[in-house]
Amino acid sequence: MSALLITDIGLLVGIHPKNVLVLKGSAMGALPAVNNAWILCESGLITRFGSMDNIPTDLPTSLTSVSANGGYVFPSWCDSHTHIVFASSREEEFEMKIQGKSYEEIAAAGGGILNSAHKLQKVSEDSLFESASMRLNDMIKLGTGAVEIKSGYGLTVDSELKMLRVIKRIKEAFKIPVKASFLAAHTYPENYKNDHNAYIQLIVDKMLPQIADEGLADYMDVFCEKGFFSVDETDKLLDVAAKYGLPPKIHANQLSISGGVQVGVKHNAVSVDHLEVTDKEAVRCLSKSNTIATLLPSCSLFLGIPFANARNLIDADIPVALASDFNPGSTPSGNMNLVVSLGCIKLKMLPEEAINAATLNGAAAIQLSDITGSIAIGKKANLFITRPMSSLAYLPYSFGQSQIEKVVLNGEIY
Repeated sequence: MSALLITDIGLLVGIHPKNVLVLKGSAMGALPAVNNAWILCESGLITRFGSMDNIPTDLPTSLTSVSANGGYVFPSWCDSHTHIVFASSREEEFEMKIQGKSYEEIAAAGGGILNSAHKLQKVSEDSLFESASMRLNDMIKLGTGAVEIKSGYGLTVDSELKMLRVIKRIKEAFKIPVKASFLAAHTYPENYKNDHNAYIQLIVDKMLPQIADEGLADYMDVFCEKGFFSVDETDKLLDVAAKYGLPPKIHANQLSISGGVQVGVKHNAVSVDHLEVTDKEAVRCLSKSNTIATLLPSCSLFLGIPFANARNLIDADIPVALASDFNPGSTPSGNMNLVVSLGCIKLKMLPEEAINAATLNGAAAIQLSDITGSIAIGKKANLFITRPMSSLAYLPYSFGQSQIEKVVLNGEIY
């Protein structure tokens, strides 16, 4: 593998010390950078960087040199919440939303998660792998260099396993770190609508043992929400998942004050995700934990629901991450550049806070911040190079337009 030297960097962004694995409070507003910089990548890792005033002479003999031409270099986005394995889009529901139908009304009419589950159950593993790979390729071109992917559109033993096997194939096929979350507790299948306990036992007795046996998941996820899985049901599922070594990453407080935050923190969740609706008790609970609050502003944009109160969370010293929630029903986009823009526009995060939330804290939300999410010697050389920009704030300011010129994965131009 040839070494890669990037020179003439207008601003090298996100130079956090390697031992800094997560940021919270006022630290989220600090984004260290080097002006007029260079960076050297060898064997897929960042090995050296500095100012163009002191570029080294002892460079590797096998070297590819690329000029950033004054563009900025960022650590890749770390998208810690996605659902990119699905059978087909749901634009028919998009039209229902335009006509004023609510999330709950669409679900009651046979749409929503069950719609995706019916479609996925009929589709082959190969077809799911191909379509998810296309989506992930698009995300990578937009700067994403680490990703989490959930199951949850299977809702049967065979289909949940099929989804997780697709994610395993993606892990093997792609050059970026991929984490898998098991989310059979996404909603209740129609034939278990009136027998929740039987579906929970199916997850506990049939799905979890086989998933553990095949090593198919890194996390257990539950949609803890009114009309979906209750706090007690979530509690039971997370207890069992812990026996299989699956820490929680859960959907919490998307549509109501559900108690999802508290049950997540009780089980030492890596993250609680959504949080469009929070109260003082949820914030207080999170502030006393190490759990990351992952916010999904493009979901709020698409569904027309409230945006999470990022300022409240940051002011309470809670680490905040931003993720795309890419899925066919509520967020059909994996564009993390838009997510960072929405973090600023709608969540009132400063550009530095939003960028940290989508890089280092995003990596922390999938337990990867020791290897990615910032510019540090020894970390993965997953980066992107932008066009020349007038300032750091120009990246989120220019929403809807990608400023990315080149993507680097494992020290190679993608």
